[in-house]
Amino acid sequence: MPVVAWGALGDATIQRIGLRGGDLDVSILTFGAAIQQLRLHGPNGPRDVVLGFDTCAEYLDSRMYMGAVAGRFANRIAAGRFTLDGTAYQLTRNENGVNHLHGGANGFSRKIWSIASVAESAVSLLLVSPAGEEGYPGTLKAECRYSIEGERCLRIALTAATDAPTIVNLATHSYFNFDGEGYIFVHRLEIPADTYLPTDDALIPTGAFAPVDGTFDFRTMRAVRPANAPPQRYDNTYVLGASDGHVRKTARVESSRLGMEVWSTEPGVQFYDGGSMRSVTGRGGQKYGPHSGLCLEPQRFPDSPNQPGFTDCALHPGQVYRQITEYRFDVA
Repeated sequence: MPVVAWGALGDATIQRIGLRGGDLDVSILTFGAAIQQLRLHGPNGPRDVVLGFDTCAEYLDSRMYMGAVAGRFANRIAAGRFTLDGTAYQLTRNENGVNHLHGGANGFSRKIWSIASVAESAVSLLLVSPAGEEGYPGTLKAECRYSIEGERCLRIALTAATDAPTIVNLATHSYFNFDGEGYIFVHRLEIPADTYLPTDDALIPTGAFAPVDGTFDFRTMRAVRPANAPPQRYDNTYVLGASDGHVRKTARVESSRLGMEVWSTEPGVQFYDGGSMRSVTGRGGQKYGPHSGLCLEPQRFPDSPNQPGFTDCALHPGQVYRQITEYRFDVA
């Protein structure tokens, strides 16, 4: 299976790993454990389904978390502060100098992961995050395993262990566009959630669980933005509930005779409509900008260390954090 040197960050080499199985081929980067390319081979030839860049330099320059694993704590923590087992911690405040976002200024998405094992259709990547990095307690050892299962399923298994009490919330951050170009408004989306987490203007959850009735309702598949509908911003966590460690259907998205179901163990999924994407040139010369891709990020709830009614994100020595997310594709 091809593993090639693709670029460098300082003195460290960034590698690209090619995986192939069934109707899928995938390119994985050791930078951010990112999905650089994901192609589905169908009756009309291969189709790219995620956004990405052509060069290593573009990934190093971007702050869009393009295809990466976000952590040590994905999403937001209000003011970067939390208390764990009676001890208060201050994390980096990398979002407008106010809140902590996706693990900090140099979180997991900015790190070079090491290759633990690689085969034709699977790769395991490792990362050690030392105590104190971005303000987090405990040395955390994380693993990300990508594997192609069957003909059209990409599985992402995330695990982590710590030597001291800490918090963990990992999420995958691929931008999907099944049309190959343009906006994602005509993509049809289904999320089987009755409630979501409303937020304040800084996208910090208020602590409430609100019914999805109205513009946030995707229980029945519909267009992301139906024709003639007013603009609606989507960057919220949909509440799915406990799964007891088993994957269950989290979302489905369709466009251009291509469908994908997201299955995951996680209690929530963040639906982000790409509204804050910067205008850049992407893979193959495509022009990316606001709403060029959508993200479906299974995860625990944002700001959960500060919200008593939210999912527990604490990890203690002897425990193992586990998450499984699967992208299951079908072609009409």
